[in-house]
Amino acid sequence: MTASATILIIDDSATIRRLAERCLGNAGYNVISGPTAEEGLSLAQQHQPRLILLDHQLPGTTGRDVCQKLLDDPVLRSIPVVASSTLRKQAYVEYADCPNVIDMLPKPYTEELLLSTVSHALETGAMVVDSQEHGQAVPEVINAVGEAELSGKLNLLTAREVVDFLNNGHKSGAIEFTAKSWRMRIFINNGRIQAVTANSVPTEFVTGPLPDSLQTLAPVLNLTLSSQNSSELGGLVQLLNNRLVDSRLLKKLLRYQAAMLVYWCFTRTATEFQFEANAVPPKLYQDLPLDISLVALLVEACLVQKGSLQPIAGAQYVKRAIRGQNLDRAGLSAAHQKLFSALSQPQTLDQIASANSLAEDEAAAALHGFELADLVEVKEPSDRRMVVMFEPDAALSQRLRAAFQETKRYHFRVVRDRLSLLLSLKRESPFAVVGALDAEDAGQVLTEAHAAVADSSIRWIGVTEEGNTAAELPFLHQTIVRPFEQQGLIAVLEDQAVQV
Repeated sequence: MTASATILIIDDSATIRRLAERCLGNAGYNVISGPTAEEGLSLAQQHQPRLILLDHQLPGTTGRDVCQKLLDDPVLRSIPVVASSTLRKQAYVEYADCPNVIDMLPKPYTEELLLSTVSHALETGAMVVDSQEHGQAVPEVINAVGEAELSGKLNLLTAREVVDFLNNGHKSGAIEFTAKSWRMRIFINNGRIQAVTANSVPTEFVTGPLPDSLQTLAPVLNLTLSSQNSSELGGLVQLLNNRLVDSRLLKKLLRYQAAMLVYWCFTRTATEFQFEANAVPPKLYQDLPLDISLVALLVEACLVQKGSLQPIAGAQYVKRAIRGQNLDRAGLSAAHQKLFSALSQPQTLDQIASANSLAEDEAAAALHGFELADLVEVKEPSDRRMVVMFEPDAALSQRLRAAFQETKRYHFRVVRDRLSLLLSLKRESPFAVVGALDAEDAGQVLTEAHAAVADSSIRWIGVTEEGNTAAELPFLHQTIVRPFEQQGLIAVLEDQAVQV
């Protein structure tokens, strides 16, 4: 939309006028209204609005008659009109020969539909009126701006998959995602995001959590959100060119805006997309391109909102391996790069925060950003208890992996060497460790592992041949004899669970 654009509402319903005045006024428009055709025409002459929302049924006349009177006035004939009626398509047919009518707003309508219709009408209305008045087909005029080379519905694909596909292919242009009440355009160059603009995304969603360091630029944010192609934005470009605006701070603001808009898109359901190759962003964004990755923007948006995020207690996080996944990490901080690189095995939030020397709320925010980018999978906690089985013998360890299957209560992990055992204990505190005592250096490895963990609740169980007591260790809770089966070990674990 254009900041402070004047919208005229001509409707005899006081309820409709109040709703539209409040909704459009809160969105930054200058709204005027009249209950009759006569008053509406007078207001149009006085204010020359950018757009007229016109009721079809008015006292003593119809919206079509009002349109004809607007067309008879050389000053008012080019103002786009959106007709509104409960009759919907039946009423719209009556405006077929009114070139100033560009759209139909069916009653009753929601605030979201009102905002979306107004935003679209302001963006394309003048062009449509001109094309209809001169007999030129509207699709030809619109397509002259640029046709979509790729488009479709987001039924099987996700917004992330579309962005990743274009990023990995190093494409340049604009990806537009649309929903019922909003539209968003992501401009890319060689696959990397340069700018993000939107229509009908609530301004307060972006301006509400604005960081303190950017508060002085809040009026600029309102401008960039509401008038991406307006003369006001052109004035900002001029200030930038004259070095009257700090370009570094302004770029930080545009990055913040892009992060919040992308977060909006990825946490709500877009229904369709289209890609226009070689489309370029508005001049301001050309002068201050972001050159950033999708995941960096998502993580930044989550960090802004970290105090309101509610991670799942006890959940574990691990990298996802997806074919065709976007590997671009431009703009992601070194600390968050390190955090992501360490997620090869499932870890809880406190483990991740501790290992990366981060506060838990920051770690949770970064992980949520990775999750939105489909780079991280969140595994909710279950009642299964982890049992780590240390067996250095290759043949025996293979038999254990084949014989010991996951149950509703237990998950068995078999490791063969000292490093694997220590890593398993570091990543996740198990319910029990079952370790071979009769292999070479096995007692020393288990002793080192026991000393390395501070969790006294872990149950330590030794495994040995019958009659071999030489390798028994003082911290063992019990020793079992080979051969043993899964049910026999579970019986031992259950007995110990009672003792704990």
